[in-house]
Amino acid sequence: KACILFMHSVNPDVLRAVLSCGHVTDPETLTDCCRAQMDDGKTEFKCPLCEKKWPYDEVRKLAKLSDDEKLIFEDKVGTNTVKKLCPGCGTFVERLDVSNLCVKCSVCTERTRKTYHFCWQCLREWKGPGPRADRCANVGCTIDQKLLKDCPMITLKSVQNVQCPAIRACTSCGILLEHNNKGHKIIECHACNNRFCFICLKPADECIKTTTHYIVCTAGVAPRQVD
Repeated sequence: KACILFMHSVNPDVLRAVLSCGHVTDPETLTDCCRAQMDDGKTEFKCPLCEKKWPYDEVRKLAKLSDDEKLIFEDKVGTNTVKKLCPGCGTFVERLDVSNLCVKCSVCTERTRKTYHFCWQCLREWKGPGPRADRCANVGCTIDQKLLKDCPMITLKSVQNVQCPAIRACTSCGILLEHNNKGHKIIECHACNNRFCFICLKPADECIKTTTHYIVCTAGVAPRQVD
């Protein structure tokens, strides 16, 4: 299927876009051109006149694609290459090192003027040291997510008529903590010494201010810490 890029629109009322390669086209022609390249099995968009690569982020904006067209394009790109959507900008990023979960997004890096990495596993902005092959420091990355989601509900003996998940992630460092049901609702993380309420997840000082003692939690039960 031919891919033709018109340098000048015959209709002066049609909005035209200047591409990064320097050529000019209208959104409909750009969309048709990219669709033709996708139909040919291409996973990158290139100008048919100068062969320069168009970043998908540019095509996504200048072509003024409908939501359905974006899904079609991104689905085809995703099936043709090993890529995932960046959580920061929504564009596809390819992981060059399969042993490293810490992946850099060049689009976000350019936009923010600050190096942006995200986790290939949990698809959130990267936290903690890298490179790593097992997980990042985000709460819920890898097995943590399953534990936080599937752990049983418990009734704390020190608090009246309240059930909460048996496992919580520290609100400061993210390490998982399991309540032994022997102490009260305010716990201290053994890793970072952060004190917070196991029921509402508010900082200890803030939670205690809302109650007159430790046996109630007027802030209510915080939901499970899963995305």
